[in-house]
Amino acid sequence: MAFVLTGFLIGIVGGLFGVGGGEIFIPVLIYLYGFSQHNAQGTSLAILLPPIGLLAALRYYRAGHVDFGVAMLLAVGFFFGASIGAIVATRLHADILRRLFGVFLLLVALHMTFGHHGK
Repeated sequence: MAFVLTGFLIGIVGGLFGVGGGEIFIPVLIYLYGFSQHNAQGTSLAILLPPIGLLAALRYYRAGHVDFGVAMLLAVGFFFGASIGAIVATRLHADILRRLFGVFLLLVALHMTFGHHGK
């Protein structure tokens, strides 16, 4: 259930800022769930199936870096969460949304650069 809730919340952020899984799922899988960078990337790509990340996800899968169970649970939450994020985003002034997006990306970048990393 934690992965469904995580997918839901990330879906809200994704819908709000119009970003893809990589910007959100990968840091969350690393920092909250202790995934390695490879497993986080492979699992993030699997969320996009089908067909967006199919070929890349298959390559990660063959290398042993995909958790399809987690990917499916995250996708369920993201499916519904993205709709809520989009509702909020369309109600925000463009300047506020742009600034929020910039702060969000900056915080993720700083944490990815200087913060704790998964396995």
